[in-house]
Amino acid sequence: MSHPQRLPLSAVIIAHNAASTLTRCLEALAFCDEILVVDSGSTDDTVALALAQGARVVHQDWLGYGPQKQFAVEQASHDWVLSVDADERVSETLRASILQALDRPGHLAYRFPRCNRFLGRYLRHGEGYPDWSLRLFDRRRARWSTDAVHEKVIAQTEVAALSGDLLHDSAETLSGYLDKQNRYTSLAAQQAYAAGRRAHIGHLLLSPLLRFIKFYFVRLGFLDGVPGLVHILIGCGNSFTKHAKILELQIKQTSK
Repeated sequence: MSHPQRLPLSAVIIAHNAASTLTRCLEALAFCDEILVVDSGSTDDTVALALAQGARVVHQDWLGYGPQKQFAVEQASHDWVLSVDADERVSETLRASILQALDRPGHLAYRFPRCNRFLGRYLRHGEGYPDWSLRLFDRRRARWSTDAVHEKVIAQTEVAALSGDLLHDSAETLSGYLDKQNRYTSLAAQQAYAAGRRAHIGHLLLSPLLRFIKFYFVRLGFLDGVPGLVHILIGCGNSFTKHAKILELQIKQTSK
């Protein structure tokens, strides 16, 4: 539905086999003037669900996280875009903040907290929150990075903050989450190695320990109970694994 009193907004989503979470994501985006779903070849009901919710669907073979999201931004009908993932939902408070910001934009890029649900609990401390995410922007002044993993929006303007959470409701199992972390650490290691970063025993020993102290004690992760502890320990393991994979790349290079 069009809102002539404010700047028009396109919501953009990249999706692949996201049928289990997509409907709730799209329902929370009903306030947007356009919803665009870029699908990379889903074999479930993702495309049918998107069309049933009135979204425009575009197919694009997988380009990598950053490039795929930037492709979606470029296909939008409006310059102001809200970029969300298929397992994320805009909360009511965030929706009101976005609409207010677009009535009279004082900035060209906005970030807001992302609240992650893990093992049945929304994490409000530690590594999981506030997880500031720049997702609302004028595409003429900001764009997604080309990173294959840990992609981010790079703004050529001042970034303001909005109130309200972007709720991350991943439906994956712990096993699936760990599988994804294994893929992420491989991509991160390759990216770091290509950028000239190297690993040594100090990284293997100290990086996980310092990460645990920071997020469990300094950032009060212990207040998130057992789910928070598990989430932080996995993150510590990821830090070790990433540096171990960088070290593996170094060994392979020197053994040639």
